[in-house]
Amino acid sequence: MGILYSILVFLHVVGAAMIVGYWIATIKEPTVHPRQRDGAFLQLLTGIAMMGLIPVLDMDANYFKLGIKFAIGLAVAVLAVIGSRKVKKGEPVSTGLAHGVGGLALINIAIATIWQ
Repeated sequence: MGILYSILVFLHVVGAAMIVGYWIATIKEPTVHPRQRDGAFLQLLTGIAMMGLIPVLDMDANYFKLGIKFAIGLAVAVLAVIGSRKVKKGEPVSTGLAHGVGGLALINIAIATIWQ
């Protein structure tokens, strides 16, 4: 189970990199890339799976922190879906929407790494 958890952590980090990486790459002309949506879904799925393994691995967890991270992750996914749909339709993506996706993902990374 420990190996599975480590693989999930790896995929979780990859999802974060997809979101923040594309955000930084398009920061001068903000938009939402479809891979940011994919990264958001990857983050949600792996985060939920890791939470499910916490009791199995008998790990201590701050469920309040994890709840906040889940809520932010859900917001990132919703914004990424809205933005990627706009891109697909050829509509402009607002700067606030694009920065909301990347900025909230960055906040989620900060919460994960700084909040003990």
